[in-house]
Amino acid sequence: MKKLILLLTLSAFIAATADAQTGDQKYLPKVKSLDSTLYNLYAVISGEKGEKRDWDLFKYLFHADAQLIPSGKNQEGVIGARYMSPDGYVTSSGKWLEENGFFEKEIYRKVDTFGNITQVFSTYESYRSEKDEKPFARGINSIQLMHDGSRYWIINIYWMAETAEHPLPEKYLPH
Repeated sequence: MKKLILLLTLSAFIAATADAQTGDQKYLPKVKSLDSTLYNLYAVISGEKGEKRDWDLFKYLFHADAQLIPSGKNQEGVIGARYMSPDGYVTSSGKWLEENGFFEKEIYRKVDTFGNITQVFSTYESYRSEKDEKPFARGINSIQLMHDGSRYWIINIYWMAETAEHPLPEKYLPH
């Protein structure tokens, strides 16, 4: 019985390793550069109503301990933040994105890098459809990334939508 359990455990490990390597082969080019990583971040959450998203790619973009952190005022007017793992984001937002249609497009970027860390202020516009002419929302994603020598990992995304009280500053808009 112990040999059977060991054999099943080993088989599961080999299968998981093969799946991870297949994912690496498939997705590694998408995280080789800062530009490709950010492009794929926006592309993977965007799609027309009814269009499936590649949630495996979405999760591949992120470090295992990454957080997605929306911030802003709640119903009572208190400023706060909500912390989600990539899996938590998919659970809380994935169905809505696919059922309603959603496109987020980067319109401006400010990048600061020191060693293996990069901080990006990425100004975005949000649309329900790619055909929409005017965005229904805008804001800034503060994206922290790590380059491990072979790929970029998203460590955190901390964002805030534009409001009447906090319009986007000119320095974070296209010139």
